[in-house]
Amino acid sequence: MKKAKGRMDESILVCVYYGPNGERLIKRGAKIATMLDCPLYVLTVDALPYDELDAEKSAYVDRWKELSEEYDAEEFIVRDNEKKPAVKVIAEVAREHHITQIIIGQTAKSRWEEITKGSFMNVLLREIPFVDFHVVSCDRAIKGLEGHFEKGCRAYLVEDEEGYAIMFSHTNKAKYEGIFFKETGTDFNNGIFKFMKHNRMIQVHVTDDRVTEPTKIYPTLKEEKLQK
Repeated sequence: MKKAKGRMDESILVCVYYGPNGERLIKRGAKIATMLDCPLYVLTVDALPYDELDAEKSAYVDRWKELSEEYDAEEFIVRDNEKKPAVKVIAEVAREHHITQIIIGQTAKSRWEEITKGSFMNVLLREIPFVDFHVVSCDRAIKGLEGHFEKGCRAYLVEDEEGYAIMFSHTNKAKYEGIFFKETGTDFNNGIFKFMKHNRMIQVHVTDDRVTEPTKIYPTLKEEKLQK
């Protein structure tokens, strides 16, 4: 059961999008919510359904969910398969949850893009003028994982004497079924295999068709060790 907040006249909404700065935004929002002793909400919006997200994006969502639980957020809101503009969705969520403060990351638009296409911040201010905004600067030198993996495909893990091997056709020896995300730029089956185990999403590293020890090649992908 969540602890009752002392103040209900303030509510914080953190808006996150793919990239390494989402975690930073959630931590900033949690800090403000703790100081004000008020509810915290975390929101992400995507036009794709959740089950069509690639390995990097789903890993970010999983991590944001963990952080939301860790910081005792009232709700981690995933608006997937969303056809409305992100600004409209943020405004809807803000009104629904009586949000008074919103935390967003600084966009990487150039001045010319802002002139020709409009500032995301200005559009938000027109949609929800009753909310205070905190714009957190983002380090543009930090790169995300976009482009590191090909689109996921159905695959299976088969157990043998040495551990687990990946296969792409089903057999009665298949122990786990999931999605394999192959690293780009390689002819070998290297990448990430993602599957459900004990009602929890697991990610393991694959090198040359075999499950290996967890790596830290991609810090946002929380790889685990698969025990026999």
